[in-house]
Amino acid sequence: MAISQERSLRKPTGGRYRDYRKKRLFNLGDNPTYTRIGEKKLKVKRERSGSLKFTLLTANKINVIDPKTKKFKIAEIKTVVESPANRNFIRRNIITKGTVIETSMGKVKVTSRPGQEGNLNGILVAQ
Repeated sequence: MAISQERSLRKPTGGRYRDYRKKRLFNLGDNPTYTRIGEKKLKVKRERSGSLKFTLLTANKINVIDPKTKKFKIAEIKTVVESPANRNFIRRNIITKGTVIETSMGKVKVTSRPGQEGNLNGILVAQ
């Protein structure tokens, strides 16, 4: 069944809203992307007006900025340390924005949205 981003069928009182039209393609939602640790894999999706959206399915490297030197380096991802989105994401090694991951450079906080942007960027957390 399709995921819809329309309003609920129920009113706050529990009554039903009457349909005034059928479902439309632009109201279609998508399943959540659980970006995991592994060889880099992207999913390409066509959006409105023919533009493309890249979704990161798996990744094993991250672009890390060092706040002291203001330089980017690519680091190898080891494991997920903490996740503000869901505590179960730590055990499942799922990466979202705000997740703290252990890398070859140290602990890094993810600043990009991997399910929306198709890449992984992060900032080095003070050791």
